[in-house]
Amino acid sequence: MDLNDPRPLHVQVAEAVRRAVASGVVLPGQRLPSARELATALGVNANTVLRALRDLRDEGVLEFRRGRGVSVLRPPDGREVVLRKARELLDEAERYGLRPEDVIEMIKESS
Repeated sequence: MDLNDPRPLHVQVAEAVRRAVASGVVLPGQRLPSARELATALGVNANTVLRALRDLRDEGVLEFRRGRGVSVLRPPDGREVVLRKARELLDEAERYGLRPEDVIEMIKESS
């Protein structure tokens, strides 16, 4: 986790799990380590991990099963991930007084 990243830690944890699933490190049907184990490995509080896992459950990426832990349902849809990032970018741009049109122009200039 990057403490210099302005995003909340639970968002960073969710992103790390998303990347692991999308890259095939963790496969559909595979169980994740416990929240406590993940928290220790990532150097964050277990409640932070639980919040991230709940977010991923709500997105349909993970499934919680009583007595069986947390398992991967499906990889995140690349379009969903990019759309979420675009929303984050637009929110950040708005904080700096930039309009969506300004961001689109900046993206065109950078490609």
